[in-house]
Amino acid sequence: MTRNQLYIDGQFAHAADGATIEAVSPRDGAVIAKVAAAGQQDVDRAVAAARRAFDGWASTSPRGRKKVMLKFAGLIRENAEELAQLETLDVGKPIRDSRRVDIPTAAAVIQWYAEAVDKTYDEIAPTGPGTLAQITREPLGVCAAVVPWNYPLILTAWKIGPALAMGNSVIVKPAEQSSLSALLLAELATRAGLPDGVLNVLPGEGPVAGKALGLHPDVDKVAFTGSGEVGRMFLGYAAQSNGKQVALELGGKSAQVVLDSVGDLDAAAEAVAWGIFYNTGQTCNAGSRLIATDGIRDELLVKVTEVAKSIKVGDPLEPDTQMGPLVDRSQTQRVTSYLELASSEGAEFLTGRATADGCYMEPAILDGLPNSSRVAQEEIFGPVLTVIRAKDEAEAIALANDTPYGLAASVWTADLNTAHRAAKALRAGVVWVNTFDAGDVMTPFGGFKASGYGRDRSLHALTAYSALKTTWFNLG
Repeated sequence: MTRNQLYIDGQFAHAADGATIEAVSPRDGAVIAKVAAAGQQDVDRAVAAARRAFDGWASTSPRGRKKVMLKFAGLIRENAEELAQLETLDVGKPIRDSRRVDIPTAAAVIQWYAEAVDKTYDEIAPTGPGTLAQITREPLGVCAAVVPWNYPLILTAWKIGPALAMGNSVIVKPAEQSSLSALLLAELATRAGLPDGVLNVLPGEGPVAGKALGLHPDVDKVAFTGSGEVGRMFLGYAAQSNGKQVALELGGKSAQVVLDSVGDLDAAAEAVAWGIFYNTGQTCNAGSRLIATDGIRDELLVKVTEVAKSIKVGDPLEPDTQMGPLVDRSQTQRVTSYLELASSEGAEFLTGRATADGCYMEPAILDGLPNSSRVAQEEIFGPVLTVIRAKDEAEAIALANDTPYGLAASVWTADLNTAHRAAKALRAGVVWVNTFDAGDVMTPFGGFKASGYGRDRSLHALTAYSALKTTWFNLG
């Protein structure tokens, strides 16, 4: 059964004005569902339901919230195949990745926050005799999670996990391209015992439903992952309304820096290729720039190109497909326009070309463009790797930092001193040494500069969905 309505106050419901949007699968262009599109009235209903439910959920003991969330995680695992199929049909993600990565990760994140919430403690200030000052973390209230289409379930779990664990009510606004798995997720939460109204899902257009959440005076926080342009809009919405908290993760132009002192060139080549071509390059921290020093550059490029050419592009429902389509025609046109620009500026295509077959593209590796080029500076969000030459470590680090973004970076070296020095110098929220895209829910994720602020994951996210409260007792 495809769930295609809004989810408000524990029930599926049509949009008040009957509006819908089409869920079009990039796999073959088929319309797989017509999904209700939330408008202002629907946002008002969802916010009111979330506010009504807040006090009861916030006053539930940490152990009580833990029990519900553990059952929720279990239901995600029990319904993993349906969730994986929805994810793949909706956004074109290879089914092998939906099954092995996205669904298990979402369940693990919910479980981790469930387990964490009754193991965190508040504080007592050292005030001295006669007084007692408690410092407690209190839930914020109604939080809106505005989630992109590239990792719908994982990023939803990153936001609702800590928000629910802290006792907040949540409204999820999925991207227009990826509503179906979030709707099933909300139903599973209700089945797990989450009180009605604590988790609501509002599919719809960003300029309508997203804007209405951003401007709503009874929403206490918006957590947004997506483009810088839209992220800045949410800052404006907050300023125009109630000054709500806004957390932003706004993408990146991550560099993989491979130095002459690299230990395992084959491992570096594999990580460079998959660091950009995994999920068809539609990853906020994708390693879209390769900065290689002269001593190993040519040999490395041969190896990276070999890996890229070995990647099987095809139907995302086929179990051996490694790279599926881009999410939709609009994104495909965006990526091909950058490739056309690169071609016009004299880039050498080591692999790929500036064309697409429907939403399917080959991995593209571009050489010969300066780091100042638009292709090397702007987030393309597709399977495009730009290769930048560096003469030595100092120039490589300077080039890696020469970007408006600061989400992630990696450095490849077998020298321990070089590794520490380079990792310290790289201006990014996550830096990997001799690996790429390694991580876990136990570590924070977020960036510097134009990549936004705030952090998903880790115990720090619990703090992000809470407010500090001081209670001062006069003990006489």
